Amino acid sequence: MINNKIILILAFVLFQAVFAYSQVGERRSDFSIGINGGAIMSSISFQPSIKQNQVLNTTFGMSARYVSEKYFTCICGLLAELNYTTLGWEENIEESTDTYYRTMPYIQLPLLMQLGWGKEQKGCKFVFEAGPQFGYNLGYTEHKSEPFNMDHRPNNIIQQYGMDIDNKFDYGITAGLGLEHSSKMGHFILSARYYYGLSDVFDNSRKATFSRSSNQTIIVKLSFLRDIISTKK
Repeated sequence: MINNKIILILAFVLFQAVFAYSQVGERRSDFSIGINGGAIMSSISFQPSIKQNQVLNTTFGMSARYVSEKYFTCICGLLAELNYTTLGWEENIEESTDTYYRTMPYIQLPLLMQLGWGKEQKGCKFVFEAGPQFGYNLGYTEHKSEPFNMDHRPNNIIQQYGMDIDNKFDYGITAGLGLEHSSKMGHFILSARYYYGLSDVFDNSRKATFSRSSNQTIIVKLSFLRDIISTKK
């Protein structure tokens, strides 16, 4: 199996190569900043598995975009965000009235190659974005019913209750699609992304309970960007 760090490095190198190769079209030097916010559905990919429901939380932060050029009909740029995001998981506990979910706030930094097809100024364009994402955990809160009986758990796994986060640094790959509307006010972008975590939240050594415990998320967000530097004609 290919090491997760190698996958991330290859994705980042590919991202840089595509961005560098794109510098052969009509030059641009457009810089925009703004805000973003939306909803996030999160879970943890456990091995051995734990039956779960998706947890709905929020994400918000700041965005910055640099558009470098237009290659034929494709508008190429780099999008960076600094977000506060709440992740976690909710267990689907059958044959019991127990409930359990955990919230885990993160500071996240996605660095995305953004490609767009459509209008640059007034009008709409279709957007594709992909790249690496990094995060840092700020703690966790457990929410469980009272009384809490740990019987009737699938695979008899109960070690996750009260388990501290071993790896606060999180990294993975994210990709998504969006629709951008540009006007005199600025750029409004509605996007949907999927994040595949390559790191593990808990210890994954041979003696550990879980060999895998990575964040998996689906994000729907609305961003607003306003041009600071614009060279578009």
